[in-house]
Amino acid sequence: MDFLVHMDVLPLPPGEEGQSLLRREAERARQLAEARILRRLWRIPGRRANWGIWSAASVDELHLALSSLPLFPFLSITVHPLAQHPNDPGLPLDGPEPSS
Repeated sequence: MDFLVHMDVLPLPPGEEGQSLLRREAERARQLAEARILRRLWRIPGRRANWGIWSAASVDELHLALSSLPLFPFLSITVHPLAQHPNDPGLPLDGPEPSS
């Protein structure tokens, strides 16, 4: 099951504590990507926010993945479950961008 997830990053602790959180967050994101749970991630320019495509067998599994993020206490998260669309062109999430 795929989910469109929006995250806003709230203010982090200053100094080394905040920097440590960011390093741990990057490592956890790599682990979730390797596990094919975090499929794609886009930054929102000018904001500390992102949109991502996440895959999980259930909403409970998604919650476990999201709550495993070191920044979880500092995130405002909105989840949109995604359903199949009959006109989906079927382009792969991980493939190259279509050429024009």
